[in-house]
Amino acid sequence: MKTSSVKTQTADTSNFAISSNQLIVITCVYLSVVLNYPFLKRVFNAVLIEPEHSLLFMFTVPVLLTSLFVFINSILSLGKALKPVLIITLMASSCIFYATTTYGTVFDYSMVQNGFETDGAEAFSYINLYSVGFIFLFGVMPSLLVFNIKITEQGFVNMLIARARLVAISTVVIGITSVFFYANYAAVGRNNSELQVYITPYKFVDSALKYINRNYYSAPLAFKLLDRYPSLETTTTAPVVTVLVIGETARAQSFSLNGYAKQTNLYTDKLDVLSFTDMASCGTATAVSLPCMFSRLNRAEFEKREASYQQNLLDIISLAGADVLWIDNNNGGCKGVCSRVNTISIETTPSNPLCDTEYCLDEALLQPLNEKLNNLTHPHALIVLHMMGSHGPTYFKRYPKDKAVFTPDCPRSDIQHCSEEQLINTYDNTIAYTDFVLSQIIGALQHLETKANAQTAMLYVSDHGESLGEKGMYLHGLPYAFAPSEQTHIPMLYWQAQSKTSEDMNCLKALSTEFISHDNVFDIVMGITAVDSKVYQRQQDTFANCRATDGLAAREQTETDIQASEAIN
Repeated sequence: MKTSSVKTQTADTSNFAISSNQLIVITCVYLSVVLNYPFLKRVFNAVLIEPEHSLLFMFTVPVLLTSLFVFINSILSLGKALKPVLIITLMASSCIFYATTTYGTVFDYSMVQNGFETDGAEAFSYINLYSVGFIFLFGVMPSLLVFNIKITEQGFVNMLIARARLVAISTVVIGITSVFFYANYAAVGRNNSELQVYITPYKFVDSALKYINRNYYSAPLAFKLLDRYPSLETTTTAPVVTVLVIGETARAQSFSLNGYAKQTNLYTDKLDVLSFTDMASCGTATAVSLPCMFSRLNRAEFEKREASYQQNLLDIISLAGADVLWIDNNNGGCKGVCSRVNTISIETTPSNPLCDTEYCLDEALLQPLNEKLNNLTHPHALIVLHMMGSHGPTYFKRYPKDKAVFTPDCPRSDIQHCSEEQLINTYDNTIAYTDFVLSQIIGALQHLETKANAQTAMLYVSDHGESLGEKGMYLHGLPYAFAPSEQTHIPMLYWQAQSKTSEDMNCLKALSTEFISHDNVFDIVMGITAVDSKVYQRQQDTFANCRATDGLAAREQTETDIQASEAIN
């Protein structure tokens, strides 16, 4: 009898099953309460800071969120699509949940764009034991439960009727909640518009669909020529060589040239380098900042697709007659900026002592730079060096061990588990190493000045900054509207050969604390390289009033003639 009883119980357990609607509801509750915890936490915080707040309203937020998820998944997961849709949603949401809770990342359009355009080595740098364990716990295990659970069999018609009933119930809950608490939701939404980017995973899905549509399904635009006839202002018979260094993930507050207590600029501090202390980026990720920096479009109007179908800064300088070369040590590439000029990409070959199979140290930029400086073919040259800089989370891979100035550092990718001291030291080592490389670049230009009587200059500017745990945020890529200053306040350094002065350095020093941004880079570089173009905007060239001889009178006259011609036509 006992044996029979046990067999009966075992048989009953093996036959346990739930309906498809029950599976949807259970999954959506998990999505809203667990995987959307970062969203709920921010909503509750926004409500609680108000002197008068409703606890009942706060209770309706997860209810409304669950109802929205039920409505969406009820429609998407009909028939055999049920488990695949739910599993994909769970896995995607767990990855987003990890990035948001660990680094403070949100997946708006710019972050999705950055993700689509990143390289494999960068993506794999985020994989570690902690991330694997986290996603296994919150994504894989729930997905396995969904996969293995038995669904009660019912005919297709009965399933449609039951599903319609579930959609109707979720719609009623959404309607009732919206009617009775509309004022509360409107107030919270109006005062905290950034909250929507934390809704997982549908903000990511919305951004991804927009990116795919714009980049793969939209008709190409006609390429726009901003200036057909730019020219060089020849004010000297000596070679004019400008090196533009694009830094990666460097934040201004970590530069001792800007007042940082730790000596991160030990090398350039001795080389009469001028630091512009109030510089702002165009975006918080390379995919936006880099093309924006080289575009005639300012940040407020910048749209990458539009920018990619018109001349950029490099196109115009090259068309004017200068030799333009882009040397890239950033695995993410130039984001299309260098597609129409000569380009050298540093190969991550292990035969190079400065490289492993994934990355190269930025000293690898020096050899092709020196080769170019020794083989100039034009009177004017612009050489752009795109650094790996301080790109995280594997900061420890950005500098050699013998350049680890600050210790203890943190040789791991799960940086949230480093102590604050270790994390800051590791990042500061990347800045100190960047400073060393910049000093080597300046040394090469000084040698060219002596050797060829050249007029040389170097401009360094980072693409965006970095969060290192401030307010619980790490890395970069937050929407610009509420990104912290650590991600938008960036360094800009300028050096020029003193014996061939074209800029009045004392004059520039007086302007070095004024606010400037990536919007100014286009015109600053055009002024330094002595390019005359109708798209040049003198009011955005911070260096213009400090330039000893740049043909400004002729340039202004040219602009006046163009404006008069346009008025007549």
